[in-house]
Amino acid sequence: MAAVLERIDYRPIQDSDRQFLFTLYASTREEELRPVPWSAEDKVAFLKMQFEAQHSHYMKEFTSAAFDVIELDGQAIGRLYLDRWDDQFRIIDIAILPTHRGQGIGGQIMQSILDEAASAGKPVTIHVEGNNPAQRLYKRLGFKKVDDTGIYHLMRWDPPNAASDN
Repeated sequence: MAAVLERIDYRPIQDSDRQFLFTLYASTREEELRPVPWSAEDKVAFLKMQFEAQHSHYMKEFTSAAFDVIELDGQAIGRLYLDRWDDQFRIIDIAILPTHRGQGIGGQIMQSILDEAASAGKPVTIHVEGNNPAQRLYKRLGFKKVDDTGIYHLMRWDPPNAASDN
């Protein structure tokens, strides 16, 4: 699997990616919406509204961030929204299509972010929903929960030999 990063590329999102980004977003909410007794049409309408609200919020609040589509062998498989602040790297969002989850791709992408942050001597932070299974990966990579808002946990990774600000 080590060679997979050599097959990964990042490119800035474009307006033409909107349907892909919606499909990806919807895939991250599938499990959560499964028990909700709405029609398929109502679920899609709800997801579209949520996606648009999230997308608008990210574009407005994180004006210096890199908003990238993750491609594997030229095929869009995910998104990585990353802001490199003066004092830390903030992973705004990372998501991979279900067909590519569980193959180590996300872990390798995360490790490459940690390597870049370590070279810069900066911590990495991410907000994660409390029920998100990706927390296991983040904990394995050395992230620790530093704040809990009830729904989201703020997790932080500190580079080796760095003092934590928390």
